[in-house]
Amino acid sequence: MSTIRNSVRLIGRLGRDPEVKEFESGKKVARFSLATSDIYYDDQSNRVEQTQWHLVAAWGKLAGTVEQFLHKGQEIALEGKLVYREYENKEGIKKHVTEIVISELLMLGGKP
Repeated sequence: MSTIRNSVRLIGRLGRDPEVKEFESGKKVARFSLATSDIYYDDQSNRVEQTQWHLVAAWGKLAGTVEQFLHKGQEIALEGKLVYREYENKEGIKKHVTEIVISELLMLGGKP
């Protein structure tokens, strides 16, 4: 049960091409947005689609895979954990970020 303490699994489509940053140490991070959608019918039988956007980060070798193979619109399945961080922007304003740091990635078939 300890492996599900902070566990996220999603299937969705990339909202943009990954942005890759390489640090002086040689370590890489790839960040992208992922859209997941739920579809339901309201009381008047109207089809309603709700889309949620998630910030995703991949580190190390997985960042290289993301950089090489993933593109906007592609459907993927991922597993990872939620990470909360904060930083100060150029204007000195504190920003809070919630992102999913992935540990597993599966590229799904189909055209975007």
